[in-house]
Amino acid sequence: MTDSSSSRSVVLAVVASTFFVGFGGGVVFPILPNLEAALGISAVMVGLILSANRFVRLVSNAPAGALVDRVGTRTPFVAGLAIEGVATFGYVIALHSGAPEAWFLLARVLWGVGSALVFATAYTITADVSEADSRGASMGIVRAGITFGFPAGLVLGGVVSDLYGNSEAFVLAAAFAAFASVIAYLIVPETHVENPKGSVKPWDVETTVPALTVGLVNFGLYFAYIGVLFSTLVLLLGAREVAVFGLDAQGTSGMLMAVTVLAGATFTIGGGVLSDTVGARVPVLIVFLLTTCVGFAVLAFASSLEVLVLACLLIGAGQGGVGGPLTALLADLTPDERMGRAVGTNNVLGDVGGGLGPLVSLPLVRTVGFEAVYAASAIVPALAGVILLAGIYRHTGRINPTVAESADPS
Repeated sequence: MTDSSSSRSVVLAVVASTFFVGFGGGVVFPILPNLEAALGISAVMVGLILSANRFVRLVSNAPAGALVDRVGTRTPFVAGLAIEGVATFGYVIALHSGAPEAWFLLARVLWGVGSALVFATAYTITADVSEADSRGASMGIVRAGITFGFPAGLVLGGVVSDLYGNSEAFVLAAAFAAFASVIAYLIVPETHVENPKGSVKPWDVETTVPALTVGLVNFGLYFAYIGVLFSTLVLLLGAREVAVFGLDAQGTSGMLMAVTVLAGATFTIGGGVLSDTVGARVPVLIVFLLTTCVGFAVLAFASSLEVLVLACLLIGAGQGGVGGPLTALLADLTPDERMGRAVGTNNVLGDVGGGLGPLVSLPLVRTVGFEAVYAASAIVPALAGVILLAGIYRHTGRINPTVAESADPS
């Protein structure tokens, strides 16, 4: 697809679909950590539920990527959105079930399958319809669309549950997810495969240096950002007695996480555009990784609302600024016919980080405290920067290759 107006239409359709379905991803975070007392769900079980979708994606991301390279993008994209909608409604069933742990866990498992299909297709579609000199901006816009839905879900989960109830928040998120499926079915075309091929091998993954390098950076970001920050912020606010607009810890955490993700979505676009303008991805990536480090260092000792907002803005800007250039770098370094698999590898490693985060951070904040956990989290993005530089040098022979050199490292 070479027509620029058609390419923009496809990108915008992907953005709209992923935005609306993203509500279901964010709605659980302000609600579930506080259901321990009401539903008898232990802290360890809460961590497992929050992480379940990512552990499911560990075994579904790679097949999803291979599926995209073999059968195309349209059908897996629409199917993934529909599955996420069903999963979101599963939260409603969980609240009224005699076994809420089982239903929440099942819903998160379904969400993992659906999101594996959505992520593999969304970024592959964008790579298919974009050129190297504008790929950073295109990837940034799509990633922003995905992440903008998440803060909407955070606000919905925090505020709507605070004002009306948890069930009402989940029903509303499920309705938006269903709408996302309709948009995708009506608008998004096939972009990747003209003649669909046979079966998919789950072990058919991308293990090249670029895919593993980008994936390990993604691992570090998701461990610290989703795995640690989002899983513990509601508990931090309760412990430090910080509130906004008279809301309780759930409502306040929803607001702060929304601020974080909105900053991330904004800088995702900015980081992608900046990497296109500079003509190199690595300097932009390093700057934003260091920004994330500073944000966690500030969060470790923040005790007022103003400082907490600053910390969340820095963390959001840092991880967001990495998002667009990092995905664009992966597309720069990967042959078109392997992009689905490369996205699958990237998502697998990101989900390892996001899945381990809650399992590690929720028990640790109760034993060593918030300060130690957040200070340790500040080191993770710095290590990711070291891995990035080493991997890029190994593949291209340069620390800072241009976009043209990344596309043709020889």
